[in-house]
Amino acid sequence: MDTSLLIIILVVALALSFDFINGFHDTANAVATCVSTRALPPRVAIYMAAVMNFIGAISFTGVAKTIGGAIADPADLEHGMIIIIATLIAAIIWNLVTWWYGIPSSSSHALIGALVGAVIAAAGFNAVNWSGFTDILKALLVSPIIALTAGFIMMSLFRYILSLVPAPPHKVNGGFRTFQIFTAALQAFTHGTNDAQKAMGIIMFALVAGGFHQSVDEIPYWVRISCALAMGLGTAVGGWKIIKTVGGKIMKIEPVNGAAADLTSAIIIFGFTKLGLPVSTTHVISSAIMGVGAAKRVKSVKWGTAQKIVVTWIITLPISAVLASLSYWIIGIL
Repeated sequence: MDTSLLIIILVVALALSFDFINGFHDTANAVATCVSTRALPPRVAIYMAAVMNFIGAISFTGVAKTIGGAIADPADLEHGMIIIIATLIAAIIWNLVTWWYGIPSSSSHALIGALVGAVIAAAGFNAVNWSGFTDILKALLVSPIIALTAGFIMMSLFRYILSLVPAPPHKVNGGFRTFQIFTAALQAFTHGTNDAQKAMGIIMFALVAGGFHQSVDEIPYWVRISCALAMGLGTAVGGWKIIKTVGGKIMKIEPVNGAAADLTSAIIIFGFTKLGLPVSTTHVISSAIMGVGAAKRVKSVKWGTAQKIVVTWIITLPISAVLASLSYWIIGIL
């Protein structure tokens, strides 16, 4: 079998592994609030998220095209497939480390930071399309701020509406638990529309770099379906460590809080998907929860936990870049 074909098979396997890990790492965020408020049993919530992730993943391709061509031109790189192997190894290592310690880090940051690091290691700083990288970085940095603000506004709106129609607390909680089934499903769907496409983009980068495909603009159905299945299966496995952190260590979540956070993050993630920009679902969901908590009472947010999450967000890009550079160097030696 031709060596380049063997390499592309390895790339696809690694990309689908990343997508699988992303499923149990990041999708836990999508169902954390509805599990913590007992709107859905954990197993039902995970399976629902798996189905909605799959549907979302096969519905859009804009983010995949951005990942596949915005940071660097795969057709211009001599060792494009090796770059992708190093990228995926680094992103997978960081995802597994943060998952093991229950830290809701960003798979998006890990993947993008690793890709930049691998490209620099292979072809130097000039090989990186810094304007494309800057556009992606802006989306990653701005989206949590928008989520924090929107979560505050959404919760304030919910509180105002409830003040107009007084109801016993048990009825309010019961109604919002039912509503949370819808918002959690919507959030899982939007997660699929954005996060699953990142693995698609990486596979397309490798296919173009290896001469197996002409452009990242046309994504074959086998790429879309395989990535969607990998994320759906990963979701079905579940990520209970992340659920514990997001669902309870940021703030005590009640049904109304959970519904507000879910609806906020789903709207924001889908908005960026329509723009073709990758965002971190972890960032968006966690920030929305913080905003919702601050609207209720600033002290209700456990800012110590929030600070640890933010620190992880900041260090993920450079650590992933260094890991990818080291991986590329080691592969070169081998």
